[in-house]
Amino acid sequence: MLGALGLQARSQGALADAGMRAEAVVAANKLLGIMALDQANLAAYEIAAGGAPGERLAPWYNETRSRAHIPGAQVTVAVAPDAAAGRTEVSVTISWTRKSGMAANSHTVSAWLAPST
Repeated sequence: MLGALGLQARSQGALADAGMRAEAVVAANKLLGIMALDQANLAAYEIAAGGAPGERLAPWYNETRSRAHIPGAQVTVAVAPDAAAGRTEVSVTISWTRKSGMAANSHTVSAWLAPST
């Protein structure tokens, strides 16, 4: 009986982690879509771990960290232009801790953004 309860508790934890990971995927892809439509200002979306979001990033950042999505998430957005190739690499990392004292989880999505021709 105790073994079954332990298994159920672990499975609920795994389900919660999967839900947060799905939220992180959706949020990262949403930001990439926003950035793809605002390529002239890609650098304005960059944020280091623990940094404060700029004006363009703030609405997405606040929505992502809200209770409805990933409460207290840590966000990093790296923007690396490649002028020779005419594109910019963007990496969005979202990290979260499901319970206090547990190891942090993170998910990174990277994409190349290039102006349409």
